[in-house]
Amino acid sequence: MNVERLVISNYQMAEALFEFRDYAGAAKLLVEVVEEAPNLVAPRLLLARAYYHSAQLGRAEEQLREIITRDPVEPYAHLMLGRTLERQGRHDEAAPLLRLAAAFTGD
Repeated sequence: MNVERLVISNYQMAEALFEFRDYAGAAKLLVEVVEEAPNLVAPRLLLARAYYHSAQLGRAEEQLREIITRDPVEPYAHLMLGRTLERQGRHDEAAPLLRLAAAFTGD
């Protein structure tokens, strides 16, 4: 199986695990996907979500900051990073990110 097929297969399996709320299982697969395809936003964003839902907030923050570095106008990454920081009690850091996410989406 070539690398591209393996990445697609792992991503699809991770999506299924995420839907079944197996966030830790999804994260394990997504780490491999992100390592093989670091420039793709969707797998990295799903990895951040899996980390967030499994209370691995430091890891979620790391992935979200990487997404924003690579794509500074990705609104969902700003929203998620804001929520991740809020969940850690870092409200002052979260507020500008949440405002920016709202500005991007018109909310």
